[in-house]
Amino acid sequence: MYKAFLIKYAEIGIKGKNRFIFENALKDQVKFALRWVEGTFHVSKEQGRIFVEAMTDYDFDETVEALQRVFGVTGICPVVVIEDNNWEALSKAVGDYVDAEYPSKNFTFKVAAKRGDKRYPKTSPEICMDMGEYLLDRFHELKVDVHNPEVMLHVEIRNKAYVFSKVIPGPGGMPIGTNGKAMLLLSGGIDSPVAGYMIAKRGVRIDATYFHAPPYTSERAKQKVVDLARLVSKYAGPINLHIVNFTDIQLYIYEKCPHEELTIIMRRYMMKIAEHIALENNCLGLITGESIGQVASQTLQSLAATNEVCTLPVYRPVIGFDKQDIVNLAEKINTYETSIQPYEDCCTIFVAKHPVTKPSLKVIKYSEKALEEKIEELVKVALNTVETIHVD
Repeated sequence: MYKAFLIKYAEIGIKGKNRFIFENALKDQVKFALRWVEGTFHVSKEQGRIFVEAMTDYDFDETVEALQRVFGVTGICPVVVIEDNNWEALSKAVGDYVDAEYPSKNFTFKVAAKRGDKRYPKTSPEICMDMGEYLLDRFHELKVDVHNPEVMLHVEIRNKAYVFSKVIPGPGGMPIGTNGKAMLLLSGGIDSPVAGYMIAKRGVRIDATYFHAPPYTSERAKQKVVDLARLVSKYAGPINLHIVNFTDIQLYIYEKCPHEELTIIMRRYMMKIAEHIALENNCLGLITGESIGQVASQTLQSLAATNEVCTLPVYRPVIGFDKQDIVNLAEKINTYETSIQPYEDCCTIFVAKHPVTKPSLKVIKYSEKALEEKIEELVKVALNTVETIHVD
């Protein structure tokens, strides 16, 4: 029955003179999402509306699922397209739609009409009244409720007529690419994929950096991160995943620095390296999955110590979340089951038994002096051997 979808958006509608930029970006993202759906679609923008019309047979559920992953979309309305919009044909088609969509007619309704084509002989209020009268005459069980209807029946008149009454929720947010680009520090855990999703939802295109420590972390651990990047890319679009061999740096820190400070010092060098890669790839900030107090490296003192090495801003979207809040969102975006696979990343392999929870930046910097002989060379080698995987 449905040959088209009306795409609803929210924040984009208040963007003033820049609104067209966001609408065009949303239109492009809708086109991109539908590339993976069987069928041919035409995506158009007209008069504050984005329409997706199916030009061939298609899978309804698969199409809706793809559109529900497009940031910026707040609602997906399956639409019946009526080619002949003279009043007799239109009213009959709307009646047929109600008959097919709602087998039980025991509900209240309201007609909301919008006349985009001002040449149409009936005004919007006249369409509402006359269509309501027609439906009441055809289906005697129906009742009108203009204040709180159970079914809102939308009729839009353009060069064709469009009828819809159901709104399937979208993810909201802003279209990808409208708010710059940032670098996600992606581990194999639960938190960082969620953080990447949340920042991408605000229209930020993301790349990702993963720190690999062979042979202490396995190829399965690396593949797990690739899989997580792929799951996030379903929402965020293509991601360049930069894999850094961190083994020699970690072993050197382990050899030269106090073990209770290992996590903080390793984290500081991860941030330095991730920022270097971010700047090379035109990123405007770093993204992490840190939440205050969740582990020793995420106390305020620890976060301050790691921030100190960065010149780019560090965005931590889950910083005030409880763990269960993060788990709930991970389950929603389908990353949780992959995140809990038992393949450890480099952070968990080298964690100290009793890590410092309130590090002094002065003490940390003093401990790092023991690294001066080789650390810059090791960082240079790590940066020169980065492996980049394009995840789409």
